[in-house]
Amino acid sequence: MKRAFYWLLPHPLLTLLLTVVWVLLQGTLSPGMVVFGLILGILIPWVTSVWWPDTPHGFRPWRMAIYIVIVLWDVMVANVQVAWIVLTKPNAKLRPAWVVVPLDLRQPEAITVLAGTITLTPGTVSADLSDEGHSLLVHALHTDDPDAVRDDIKHRYERRLKEIFA
Repeated sequence: MKRAFYWLLPHPLLTLLLTVVWVLLQGTLSPGMVVFGLILGILIPWVTSVWWPDTPHGFRPWRMAIYIVIVLWDVMVANVQVAWIVLTKPNAKLRPAWVVVPLDLRQPEAITVLAGTITLTPGTVSADLSDEGHSLLVHALHTDDPDAVRDDIKHRYERRLKEIFA
């Protein structure tokens, strides 16, 4: 039974997400739109399931919701900080830095979320992942203390992702 369910819905949460996104994009809630969204939500994961890595085990969606709120807040704050830096500091006074962030995360999905979070936050960019996947190279637009940037990434984001993808 479980195998048959997996064959039909290889990624049930993605099916639900695609259905909801489809209905939201249409702007109207009608039975036809919901049914078509469900059809898309079933077909897209089913057709693409051969290219998906193993589903992460122990994923905690509620913790991910909290993480998303934290990241959205950090993006807003970083936008103001980067705007202030650009408006008040001439290029000669900027202190960009390359920061190596050692990773405790091992799941590819968690590392991808971390790298995306860093890049999404203005003022930082994930530039490279080591061959072994044990460290991430991050560029910071302006910092007086590269170690503080590393520690902030590990404490604010990586720690929470370890809890989400436990």
